[in-house]
Amino acid sequence: MLRRTRPYIVPYWPKLLLVLVLSLTGTLLSLVLPYLSKFLLEALLTRDPGRLTRIVLFFAGTTAFSFVLNVAAGLIYTRASAGILFDMRLALYRHLLRLSPRFYAKTRLGEIVSRLNNDIGEIQRVAAETALAWVGNVVFLVGTVALMIWLDARLFLLSIALIPASLWALVHYRRQLEARVATMRQRSADIGSFLIETLRGAKLAVVSRAEERESERFREKNDFFISALMDMQRLTYLSGGLPGVILSLSTVLVFLYGGHQVMTGALKLSSFVAFLAYQMRLLSPVQAMMGLYAGLATARVSLERVEELFATAPEVVEKPGAIALPRPVRGRVEFDRVTFSFDRAPVLDGASFVVEPGETVALVGPSGSGKSTVADLLLRLLDPDVGAIRIDGCDLRDLRLDEVRACIGLVEQEPFLFHDTVLANLRYARPDATMEELHEAARAAGIHEFIMGLPAG
Repeated sequence: MLRRTRPYIVPYWPKLLLVLVLSLTGTLLSLVLPYLSKFLLEALLTRDPGRLTRIVLFFAGTTAFSFVLNVAAGLIYTRASAGILFDMRLALYRHLLRLSPRFYAKTRLGEIVSRLNNDIGEIQRVAAETALAWVGNVVFLVGTVALMIWLDARLFLLSIALIPASLWALVHYRRQLEARVATMRQRSADIGSFLIETLRGAKLAVVSRAEERESERFREKNDFFISALMDMQRLTYLSGGLPGVILSLSTVLVFLYGGHQVMTGALKLSSFVAFLAYQMRLLSPVQAMMGLYAGLATARVSLERVEELFATAPEVVEKPGAIALPRPVRGRVEFDRVTFSFDRAPVLDGASFVVEPGETVALVGPSGSGKSTVADLLLRLLDPDVGAIRIDGCDLRDLRLDEVRACIGLVEQEPFLFHDTVLANLRYARPDATMEELHEAARAAGIHEFIMGLPAG
């Protein structure tokens, strides 16, 4: 995951370095706290109130300072991880805008939205929770192990006796978890696709009296999702919880052996109490790391789903050294033996025609005969399989893409309107258009009076 996300992480390295320093400092301070129980018990046994007060004050101060450091590290890391994942989402969004209509014809919109939103959100969630926690837990674990060995090596060996069994359970269930997560993600995307498609076709559903039928389809897809979710959740509990339960059984061995050592005088009570304090804290980072390891399975599945979109290469790319369209633009359009197909029989097969400047041409034909494809090819949303398309004698593939699209206007059969003001929609392609130009365009389109009749005009 780090290898795949490295380009997005590098710009944030100063913040991440600060987070690492703060986290390590806070973790090292927290390592001192369990050992204070040894001095605390000794102060109680010797009835030394002055020493007791000093230990309690030191404990409170260290706890508070460690808490402040961890909060600061967490907040800085959350902001940095959110920036990293937004950069990934932005890169994917820009990549999607470069893909051709052929890609969107073959890919469900809900599937795309699920990966852009849910999967990258899952990566962000796991990254925000996992990476920082992993560093802190590793440092705390190493320090705790060192202090436990120093206090009593034999007790330490007992405390880790069941780790092999815990690791086996973790690895065994995590392998199954990844497959369940992938299935759950797909079922979630299925629901998203269903909602987007049916809501966009709500009018058709109503006039076809299909409301109940679509509601039943929705229920069926939701049942599939819940089934996949429950399968994933069961394995999540087993992969994250069962290893910790197995590991916690070692505490029983420590109590039995350590208690016997104290009774025989082979081990001081204060040392045994300090060891138990570390033992209790040892289980927490080990269990947390096991849970984080299982959590990485969900992020890995999400990352692979995002990578699949990144791996889809744009069909139309600007060639190196592309040129500007010579000015003034006359607007002579030429299709020269153009052939194009959507993975089947050609929609256009050797099509040739010329449209002179000032000429109005209508393309007439049944659905699927290539009328809309001609418009997409002229805007270079697609490239012909064979042949060439020229404006004023210049092949579109030799021109800069922004030049081509700046001099061609497209009005679709059902224009798309953003949920924004009329002004914002009219200015979408020309953000710098003046009010005079907007009024003129509205009059030319026959919508000026309608707009003036809206609230606030």
